[in-house]
Amino acid sequence: MDYGHEWWRKKYAGENEEYLWRPYEDFRVFLTLVWRHLNLPPPTAIQLDMARCLQIGGRREIYEAFRGVGKSWITSAFVIWLLLRDPQLNILVVSASKERSDNFTTFTQRLITEIAMLQHLLPRTGQRDSKVAFDVGPAEADHAPSVKSVGITGQLTGSRANVIVADDIEAPGNSATQTQRDKLAELVKEFDAILKTTSDARIIYLGTPQTEFSVYNALPERGYKAMIWPTRYPSPKQRAGYGNKLAPYIADALDANPALTGKPTDPMRFGDMDLLERELSYGRSGFALQFMLDTSLSDVDRYPLKLNDLMVLDMDYERGPEKCIWSGGAEHVLSDVPCIGMNGDRYHRPMDFERDINRNILTLKYTGCVMAIDPSGRGKDETAIAITKMLNSQIYVAHSAGFRDGYSDKTLTAIATAAKLHSVKEIIIESNFGDGMFASLLKPYLHRIYPCTILEERSTGQKELRIIDVLEPVMNQHRLVVDKKLIDSDYRTAADAGEDTRMTYQLFYQMTRITRERGALRRDDRLDALAIAVKYWVEHMAKDQDEALQENKDKLLDQVLTDFQEHVFGYKPVTQTWV
Repeated sequence: MDYGHEWWRKKYAGENEEYLWRPYEDFRVFLTLVWRHLNLPPPTAIQLDMARCLQIGGRREIYEAFRGVGKSWITSAFVIWLLLRDPQLNILVVSASKERSDNFTTFTQRLITEIAMLQHLLPRTGQRDSKVAFDVGPAEADHAPSVKSVGITGQLTGSRANVIVADDIEAPGNSATQTQRDKLAELVKEFDAILKTTSDARIIYLGTPQTEFSVYNALPERGYKAMIWPTRYPSPKQRAGYGNKLAPYIADALDANPALTGKPTDPMRFGDMDLLERELSYGRSGFALQFMLDTSLSDVDRYPLKLNDLMVLDMDYERGPEKCIWSGGAEHVLSDVPCIGMNGDRYHRPMDFERDINRNILTLKYTGCVMAIDPSGRGKDETAIAITKMLNSQIYVAHSAGFRDGYSDKTLTAIATAAKLHSVKEIIIESNFGDGMFASLLKPYLHRIYPCTILEERSTGQKELRIIDVLEPVMNQHRLVVDKKLIDSDYRTAADAGEDTRMTYQLFYQMTRITRERGALRRDDRLDALAIAVKYWVEHMAKDQDEALQENKDKLLDQVLTDFQEHVFGYKPVTQTWV
């Protein structure tokens, strides 16, 4: 028996039955009443269109909408509306984390408690009533609760549900690396085992893609229908990238009035100026992902710097392999370091090294070591440093770090200490900031901790082009070698910056997301410092790597011959100068 339908008819039967019946029949009306109870403005056109699609949607659907549209609040209201119509449903809500899922359940229970027309849904004595799972009053006894919320990595096995709502299951913390994305893709397959075989069974995804290779992109291949609401009306080129995923509400409006291109789709929530400010803050690529829901890559060369062009090994402070030999083979992929590159982009260890006749790896002292500094003021930007070392035309990246407290005593001390630890010979400072002021601030700390030569360099031209022009050829020739310890420390960096922004501070995130477009990155401080350090060595790499290696072998042979002559004849050969 449909207790919800029976209760509603008895409660609101009378002369106003037709009007009072509308929240029960139309989710958009119900959502409007919930918004009114929360003292919110009426639902926007985009929110109402999402509500309409949720109500009439099919068995497997994906709804992607820009950040801030209110997906989770709409989802809470939708779960209540489903139970209002059929209290016998079992609904499983899955979020990215347990905390988020608990917040969802708490908010849903609060709405049921506070809204008068939902009072009959309150759990009765003997029914489940917690922030993890609860029953609604009219529900009959069942092994599964009316509503259960769980994190995507929580206890999914054993659950049963008529409706599964995956509310923002993809977050920066579980989709940053290829390994995490693979794990997430496997976890969501469990939904099919949980779903009941009833005619009303549904799986609904609501979210915002967090990476260019979002889990939402793979779901259409498994029978899901995707619908996308971007924050601006897309251009013809962008629209082609969406394919048939653009929400009909957006597509129909554009067809009727092409002049809407580039204008906000939800001006009541985000106006032109607001979106411009957010685009400036997020960077173009971040804005395209978080607000335009554009995960397509326009061409192969859009992201020119690839992790698989690097070589990764455990570096020594003073000596390095005489020659590292690169390989792109699968057998040389490093699986024990966090990889935040694009889909399929992996770190590789060297295939081999230059060895002696006994197959021992030949090592030499680095021929030089420099530190580059990209200063910044106080705020969200970092004062970034990069330390690189040179050996036989290969550049070894030994250290990278960033400091968000500008030019404090702690930062300046840490920079001088890092220079001492790595025996830096020269420090290169980008002088654009403060017209050389940072160098003046750093000198007393160097004098006290580690005296070192300071060079100043003024950068000109578009930053993105300058960085790519320096790093791309060096990486393409596999002459950039990275310390394995640096990858781990870089991934753990800026832990206090918040989950949504932490990745933007990472060197290798910046490296793999930079494009030739102005403002492509939200932050680029560490990558800029690395480019300055690499540029210093470019002139040293004019000589072919193998020629440098042969020159070194010739020197070693000369030394062996000299030692031999001294041993046999009892004297060293005299070097003669002919006039």
